[in-house]
Amino acid sequence: MNAKINFSDAALAEAIKDKRNLNQAINFLYQEHAAVTRSFIMGRGGSEQDADDIFQETVISFIDTVQKGKFRFESGIRTFLIAISKNLWLNELRKRQRSDNRERLFEIGRNPEDPDVTEAIVDRELKQQLQNLLAGLGDSCRKILTLFYYENLSMKEMVAHLHYENEQVVRNKKYKCLQQLTGMLKENPVAAKQIAELINK
Repeated sequence: MNAKINFSDAALAEAIKDKRNLNQAINFLYQEHAAVTRSFIMGRGGSEQDADDIFQETVISFIDTVQKGKFRFESGIRTFLIAISKNLWLNELRKRQRSDNRERLFEIGRNPEDPDVTEAIVDRELKQQLQNLLAGLGDSCRKILTLFYYENLSMKEMVAHLHYENEQVVRNKKYKCLQQLTGMLKENPVAAKQIAELINK
């Protein structure tokens, strides 16, 4: 097992920017900053899974900001990560509230005897679009994203299914798979647009 590498904020940003020690930098972000952002999310109505997902999105957003040269050290990295997590969680709560409102309105307006086929059709179309994209990934990425997004397994459960060393290895692998998927979407704007339209219906 590799010894833990400690980073100052400046060294951490540099490691992320030049990508030479990216895995160690990501591990350090989780070791040093996951707990406080996790506590923030769970203290505001989130589950453990919500906290894990939000922090993962936070790390992806932070890495993207640093690699684009947009992190100006106007605050410490921990403060910056908490701010990102806060915004992501507030957006998620708003999204859930809108979804709940739509479902309530739909239930009020529908005939109880009408078959609810529209949702099933939309869901099937979306999953087919995603499956087409996942087919372009390698076997390991396809399996990781399928287990996480389709079967809703936790990182701990995924370790047993995938036989990786630990949850952190799975998180790092999932992050890289999402980067690959994002690159594919950028190269295929038509598919990206279709998926976005289906998600937002």
